[in-house]
Amino acid sequence: MSPRERTIDPEWGRKVFAMSMTAELVKSLVEAGIHFGHPASRWNPKMQGYIHGKKGNIHIIDVKATARGLLLAKRLITQTVASGKDVLFVGTKRQARNCIAEHADRSGMHYVTERWLGGTLTNFRTIRARLNRLDQLDKLWADGTIDTYSKKMKSTLGRERTKISQNLSGIRKMDRLPGLMFIVDTRREHIAVKEAKKMGVKTIALIDTDSDPDLIDLPIPGNDDAMRAIDVVVKELADAAIEGKQGRAAQEAKEGGDGPRRGRSSRAKFKAEDDKSDAAPAAAAPAPAPEAKPAE
Repeated sequence: MSPRERTIDPEWGRKVFAMSMTAELVKSLVEAGIHFGHPASRWNPKMQGYIHGKKGNIHIIDVKATARGLLLAKRLITQTVASGKDVLFVGTKRQARNCIAEHADRSGMHYVTERWLGGTLTNFRTIRARLNRLDQLDKLWADGTIDTYSKKMKSTLGRERTKISQNLSGIRKMDRLPGLMFIVDTRREHIAVKEAKKMGVKTIALIDTDSDPDLIDLPIPGNDDAMRAIDVVVKELADAAIEGKQGRAAQEAKEGGDGPRRGRSSRAKFKAEDDKSDAAPAAAAPAPAPEAKPAE
């Protein structure tokens, strides 16, 4: 292909743009140290396909596999959010808390950064009851009713409010199960992985060389202890969620512009079909001939 044809062909331009974006992504991942794994003595043999080699006693993760998993995860998140579902970001280790809370808030998604409460997904009704209790407590402080309580009761309610807010503030707006869940360090968040699998929630995870990739629907091999590496991955996934929300808003605007269409119920539909089937034989049958008058 000549240089002039390359400048005219839009498909070639899209390929070059995608290649440049992938190269920049790989560069940022390497600079963040995402390719450093755990010591070889702590590795999980199931991670063999994601390991490039060994340097000293440290496994080196294949950055191509990391970039491939990250791009697939971004596509899946965009499609999931555009379809009307939300993403739950989970990372309770110290290195992941701040960046997950920051990027989840930026993208309007839900997150858990303090402690995964058992039953967050499998017993979601109880979790919603605790969040309703938090709304009641916030209302006491908002309208000043808390000042009418005794000092001891005010202190007790304040501790209860702080505890609920600390553990559940990230999922306060989550009124249904998420469509997708992203996890940092599956060994630490093994309860969340089990609950997601039990409830049928798809999982994406940043897994290190000591983790089991078979437990995750879409693994992203990488260093789950480096703060910069976690920040790069979470930022990319949050951007994908924002893109999905834009697609969702465009779809809702398109449906709203067309106007709501009232569908026919199945009973009315079947009745109309029965009426048509009854009318067809009647129309096909010939009209009876008039009776002849007897001759006088």
